[in-house]
Amino acid sequence: MQGAITRVCMVVVAAILNHPFLFPQENTTLPDQDLEIIARMQEHEERLEIEKARLEKEVLQLDLKVEETSNKDGYSWYLWSTVSFIIFFTIEMCRDHSGVIEIHPAEDEDIFSVSGSITPSRIVLDKEVLSNFCDKCNYTLAHENWRVREFVEGFADDLLESLRSICDRKADMEVGDFVGIGSMFESWKVCKPLMCDLIVPFSPPYPYSFQFHLWCSPSSDMPPHMQGCGTIKVTKFGANEEGCLCGSANLGEDMLCLLHSRNDEHKVDHSPDELLCSRNSPFLAKDQVMKWFQISVTKAWGRISHKYDFEVTFRNLDAAGALKIRFRSGKVIVMNIIPVIQLEDTDAYFVSHFPSDSHSSPDPYWPLSFAVYERDLLKYFGKRLPQNSCHLHCLQIVAFLHRKQTGLTGKSALTNYHLKTALLHLLLSIRPWDWGIKSMESRLQDVFGFLQRSLQEKRLYHVMIGNRRIPEEVQLPDTIRNAEPINLFRSLVLQTELYAATIMHYQEMLRNAPVLIQEYTPNLLNGSLHHSLDVTLV
Repeated sequence: MQGAITRVCMVVVAAILNHPFLFPQENTTLPDQDLEIIARMQEHEERLEIEKARLEKEVLQLDLKVEETSNKDGYSWYLWSTVSFIIFFTIEMCRDHSGVIEIHPAEDEDIFSVSGSITPSRIVLDKEVLSNFCDKCNYTLAHENWRVREFVEGFADDLLESLRSICDRKADMEVGDFVGIGSMFESWKVCKPLMCDLIVPFSPPYPYSFQFHLWCSPSSDMPPHMQGCGTIKVTKFGANEEGCLCGSANLGEDMLCLLHSRNDEHKVDHSPDELLCSRNSPFLAKDQVMKWFQISVTKAWGRISHKYDFEVTFRNLDAAGALKIRFRSGKVIVMNIIPVIQLEDTDAYFVSHFPSDSHSSPDPYWPLSFAVYERDLLKYFGKRLPQNSCHLHCLQIVAFLHRKQTGLTGKSALTNYHLKTALLHLLLSIRPWDWGIKSMESRLQDVFGFLQRSLQEKRLYHVMIGNRRIPEEVQLPDTIRNAEPINLFRSLVLQTELYAATIMHYQEMLRNAPVLIQEYTPNLLNGSLHHSLDVTLV
């Protein structure tokens, strides 16, 4: 009988400890007027009482059986006590956990709902102010950006042609035609300075070629932090058994190889430095490529500088092709001419560096850029969205706010590339007819919310890699489409201080958004436009 009393006491104590009103101070954050929560807690208490009564009845019944089988009394008592306590404790824990989920704030306000913070749902943007902001981007900056692109393309053609003229075609790298990428060529550039990004592919001299090994290859052994990268090996054509057979077979005097001439055997092999490889390695080195390209661009500009009435300087000696053009009027245009290697016959390119990245991957790993595919994806949506759609306007506004906030509080982990990635994900998810100009306020809230959830979860997937929703018209290679997705916010998972600084940057960007947009938006000629974009807590 003492065992039964002990078991009943144990159940009662457990029920008391799990009583929802035992520690009322834990619920001080809940509003007293929330009748729904109070009713739910009362219902929970009633279920608890019923469960306690049922367990007491089962314990008493079991005690009668235990008295009849005294030989197994000890084992039965311990077994039943342990099982009943585990079951009861598990049920209560699951109920408590489900209750916590029910009273959590909305998903987009989870970790940002601390005192003094602000969320996208609390920002009310005036439609007329947003419309005037976009009008300035369209009619003022768009015309200026078009003239800058036209100048940059002509100057880049002239500079690269001069570069080719000073190169030895039999010994030096072969330089191809440039490709314009980035915000200036995607029509969403909104902030000064005027900057153009150009990628310039190059290839090794004959008889050498590049062999590529991607991080997503089946036999890849690249470290996890090198996802999205690859290695580039410089090989000599015909140096192995997979090459041409003319060097190992006797073709006779009256037979010629269509790939090689008779004079090929007299060519002198290139040294690793000439092939821009790492020391004692057949892999292409980024630092060697940037050094070669910077020297070549300097020589090329020296040959044509007399034709132009402006000054050209290198902005960053660590980044090849980072040029700054200053006119006599004081106007400045920034160019990033980036040497790249084309991945076989695709539009993906291995880049020596990204202009926005302060930390580059170490040799021999080359990051892979999908900027051309991203540009084509924007063009794809541009043809299918409503006329005068708002998708680029949303990107312009968010990029403008990000740049202005960076000027106020300094750099963070958030970049324009993350903003564009968020927009592309939304374009793939939201119906095309919902991107009309009248929906700009709602779509802008979607962009803010998507970025917030991504920061909250520390997860923002690359829009191209491992994304099978990319339209077939973009012609993304199957190797990339079927690869594992890559988290662009991986650094935020590993670096807590960087994550905290990025969250603070984003919060301040949202808080300052109304003032920044209002100051940038021009007043109407009659002075009637004095709308304000208020931040209201709802």
